[in-house]
Amino acid sequence: MVDNSELLKKANKPAELAMKYHPFYRGKIEVVPKCPITGFEDFAVWYTPGVAAPCRAIEKDKELVYHYTNRWNTVAVVTDGTRVLGLGDIGPEAGYPVMEGKALLFKYLGGVDAFPICLATKDPKEIITVVKWLQPSFGGINLEDIEQPKCFEILDTLRAEAQIPVWHDDQQGTATVILAGLINALKIVGKRMDNVKIAVVGAGAAGLSTVRLLVSAGVSAGNLVIVDSKGILHRDRSDLQRKGSEEKLKWCLKTNKENLVGGMGQAISGADICISMAKPGPGVITEDMIRKMASDSIVFACANPVPEIWPWEAKEAGARIVATGRSDFPNQLNNSLGFPGIFRGVLDVEARTITDEMCLAAAYELANLAEERGLRDDLIVPNMDDWEVFPREAAAVGMKAIDQGLTHVKLGKKELYDIAFSHIKRARDQANLSLKNGLIQPFPK
Repeated sequence: MVDNSELLKKANKPAELAMKYHPFYRGKIEVVPKCPITGFEDFAVWYTPGVAAPCRAIEKDKELVYHYTNRWNTVAVVTDGTRVLGLGDIGPEAGYPVMEGKALLFKYLGGVDAFPICLATKDPKEIITVVKWLQPSFGGINLEDIEQPKCFEILDTLRAEAQIPVWHDDQQGTATVILAGLINALKIVGKRMDNVKIAVVGAGAAGLSTVRLLVSAGVSAGNLVIVDSKGILHRDRSDLQRKGSEEKLKWCLKTNKENLVGGMGQAISGADICISMAKPGPGVITEDMIRKMASDSIVFACANPVPEIWPWEAKEAGARIVATGRSDFPNQLNNSLGFPGIFRGVLDVEARTITDEMCLAAAYELANLAEERGLRDDLIVPNMDDWEVFPREAAAVGMKAIDQGLTHVKLGKKELYDIAFSHIKRARDQANLSLKNGLIQPFPK
């Protein structure tokens, strides 16, 4: 038996440090000025009486708000706290640290000013109404950690009716990064996307949206086998006829061409790939299940904060390529590789929505960048500390939005890259200078 105690100790370290650092800093983000203040007389320009002039101009032409204010670069991170990480329905207050962390990543990785909006309602219609009310204040909306099935209704309604880009990161963001990882993992093992059997464990927002994007990218729907908490989705599942199961039923009728029945073990057996977004582990997926997969198997165990199976266990059981959602293991397949760059691109071209085609463009750009760096079993997507990830992703998404005729701004790819690069560099320089000059305190010992 291999002694993995040191690996386990390392895996538990981030939680220990989080409990030390969070109360010390009392939050991860704050608002700071972006205009010069050389004396109190400047407030006559930035506030009253001078501010009345831009107010009057915006009253005559509402689009000027994107040029006279910071709305063009702002995103609301909206949650009701019903599906936070792998923790479940813990409430909006308990979800706040995650939303604040999301805002931190938006700023540092994408140069986007994001704000946590944690709602004291679970009613999907009320959430839809709140987001519509918030539109004048933000350039985009990131829905986060909202339970299914209502998250599908909320996203679909807002994508159709909102005037600004709205996306659900647990759906579109997760799917985008997983697709990027799969594109390159298949290159390494020499298998074709239209010819592999894929077990998808977890039929929540992330799982079903990943299925949708994989099929859009060329995966054969019939070769997908989806598992929820009650077992494999197959055509004899009578419980899928009830209200709230519409999305599951749709994919039940398109996937699992052999109409397999059973549970997780039966779905994973013989599969080339296992993509899991189920409940936190370890032990949700067993080593015995991995042993029964096809040769050169690919395992994406993406539950947070703990993957369904520890990556070293999956490798010991025979998996060729293993990825998780964590930054402290190789092959991190996490939304953080997607949303900062995607929103950067969307905001820079003033796009009206975020389409699946934009997500595909982001996934292929991520895959291309990793391939340029040199693909390995433990490097199928770029690392978050790779500087080029986010401006390149932004430029690819912006160009796709322009191609689809969904923007107010038309620029070339090089221009979009340079704009994104400058925004991201400014955000990182601010953070680094603040730390250097003592405006941000170093980590407590």
